[in-house]
Amino acid sequence: MPTLYDCGASGNCYKVRLLLAQLELPCERVEVDIFTGESRTPEHLARNPAGRTPVLVTDEGVPIAESGAILLYLARGTAMLPGDAVDQARVAQWLFFEQNLLEPNVGTGRFWRLTGRAGANPGAYRRFREAGAAALEVVERRAAESPFLAGEAYTVADVAVYGYAHVAGDCDLDMAAYPALDAWLRRVQATPRFVNDLAPYPPHAAQRPL
Repeated sequence: MPTLYDCGASGNCYKVRLLLAQLELPCERVEVDIFTGESRTPEHLARNPAGRTPVLVTDEGVPIAESGAILLYLARGTAMLPGDAVDQARVAQWLFFEQNLLEPNVGTGRFWRLTGRAGANPGAYRRFREAGAAALEVVERRAAESPFLAGEAYTVADVAVYGYAHVAGDCDLDMAAYPALDAWLRRVQATPRFVNDLAPYPPHAAQRPL
């Protein structure tokens, strides 16, 4: 059975758990407390030199790091990843967008606000919010013209973007400004075997050094 080295409060890890649930794939979960340095141990660095979660270790004992890479690996051969090369590239486009423009801004801004850091550096927090709002506008434009991000069908593109888009309100972004995005969120939530087990940040996350 594969093993997922996981953090319950991480949106990146949640994306992998969502796909595992929707594909009904069994997986052992090992919680890694990223807020106490467990992702920086020699054992975890051997799995992922970047010292991040999630990491999926395959049946063969091969570690795969980065949420987007794990989503693509798990989705191969299923309807969650189309077989056509151009359609696959369109899926990958949204995974790259999410990690370059959405997660670094919405994810970081949310972390700062929920752990009490936003007030210590309001200028940086404002920049995260502004860049996060711009990323949501991209999703809004796409959701206004297509039921799902890569086209008519639900794919790992939607799983990847949903992970942080659905909690963007936690960093003081007005979600009412994005009606098409809101409708897309509800379409994702209506897909078979959808789960949302994203955990709150633990109290000691507030002491994690930036």
